[in-house]
Amino acid sequence: MNEPRRNGPSWLSDAVLYQIYPQSFADSNGDGIGDLAGVLERLDYLRWLGVDTVWFSPCFRSPFADAGYDVSDYLSIAPRYGTNDDLVAVTEAARERGIRIMLDLVAGHTSDQHPWFRAWADDPDDDRFIWSPKVGSPAGAWAPAPGKRGGYFMLNFYPCQPALNFGYARDDAREPWRQAVDAPGPRANREALREIMAFWFDRGVSGFRVDMAASLVKDDPGYVETGKLWGEMRAWIDRAYPDNVLIPEWGDPAVAVPAGFHADFFLHFRGTALRSLWHLGIGTADPSWSTGPAYFDAEGLGAITEFVNQWQTAAEVIAGAGQIALPTSNHDYARLVTGTRSREHVGAAFAFLMTWPTLPTIYYGDEIGMRYLPDLPDKEGSVLGPTNNRTGSRTPMQWDSSPNAGFSTAPADQLYLPIDPDPARPTVAAQRADEGSLLHLVRRLIALRRATPALGSGAAVEVLHSGYPFVYTRGGTHLVAINPRRAPATAALPAGLVRDSVRALEVHGARLGETEVKIDGFGYGIYEL
Repeated sequence: MNEPRRNGPSWLSDAVLYQIYPQSFADSNGDGIGDLAGVLERLDYLRWLGVDTVWFSPCFRSPFADAGYDVSDYLSIAPRYGTNDDLVAVTEAARERGIRIMLDLVAGHTSDQHPWFRAWADDPDDDRFIWSPKVGSPAGAWAPAPGKRGGYFMLNFYPCQPALNFGYARDDAREPWRQAVDAPGPRANREALREIMAFWFDRGVSGFRVDMAASLVKDDPGYVETGKLWGEMRAWIDRAYPDNVLIPEWGDPAVAVPAGFHADFFLHFRGTALRSLWHLGIGTADPSWSTGPAYFDAEGLGAITEFVNQWQTAAEVIAGAGQIALPTSNHDYARLVTGTRSREHVGAAFAFLMTWPTLPTIYYGDEIGMRYLPDLPDKEGSVLGPTNNRTGSRTPMQWDSSPNAGFSTAPADQLYLPIDPDPARPTVAAQRADEGSLLHLVRRLIALRRATPALGSGAAVEVLHSGYPFVYTRGGTHLVAINPRRAPATAALPAGLVRDSVRALEVHGARLGETEVKIDGFGYGIYEL
């Protein structure tokens, strides 16, 4: 399916990503909605934290029926966030601080208000979107076409998101309107993707996270044609922009990286690797999921082996030619601090995230333990049903303890989303003043990872104990032990592993002996052997 790919730029191998939901991160003008000028004001915070790559959720012009994932102009920043010049200013100021900026590319569909779709609706010879004279399969993925065209168009998600036509991988006599991947419409859309990426690459952007990247070519068993499409994009980037990267929303690194992407995330909707770590059945929860106890749960009923096995399978396929990204959470998934998992519990999760060989990705606010807020009302398409409420993961960044959390000067009822009403909610200001806070722990762990190649993405890992605690070595020189449950845990260690010269690098409730390691509840230990 795929040809061998060159390794990506060296900066990605030990990057620490930080996802910003722009509506909710920082508001500079007091209108209650985050903006690029607000991000500019907070870049020194991100530098202090130690992250070196920032990914913005979509910030292009949009009617915001789906929070910006319905794009009406790929080449213009949404006015609520600022201007194209504002993004360039953020990109340049971030680069001065050692931080790269990535944008979100919604590649598979547009808004129904995009000029492409409006022109298509009145021109039967335009093949930019997928059209049928009758409802195709599956029936729920089709909507009546507007304008003079008649018939139906395929949608990718909401009815306001018409699917761009990248062709079908195979013919079907029941649907003679299917077009091949090399038909004029699909070819035009591929060229448009390159033009969009080049436009922003030329303005200093270092890469894209690609929304729904596996969805472009339809009826594509094994993603063969989809892989070829992204392989072509990767070859073009390697030639024209070799220092830039593509990271998809695919959720299967063993498929996405060989297809041409520089990395891929473990995600909640594909496979069980991520859910086996974090999922408590809150927020985003498909009723069909078999959600056994999460390993990072206070009761200690989960298993780490599911994650390790899936990571190992992907790592063997990738063979060092890309990265496996592991997020704390994201705009579609409940935060680390969720349900019974409190802020005091997640230090062990961050100790694991920053010492396991993945590309760690922090969702804004997780570094201070912002919590998922259940049962919030829909905002710009955030609620997908009773078991899939994404609103609670999109609340304003809690900068300080003022009534509106320091997010803006607007009254709380004018904020984009409500803030956490708990008067004890975590804030950046309070945690920066407290050396014992979660924020300072995350900062120390990032610095430790960056200063210690053996803890990065490329060094070898060997699992010594896969229950509670989870114990492993990195690069043969460092030992990590994690106990995310409430009860203490003990693990035996190989003879001769621990010597008198062992140095503790970051320890909370852990005691290392010559033959075993004992860890209090929610404890962890990172040691140089």
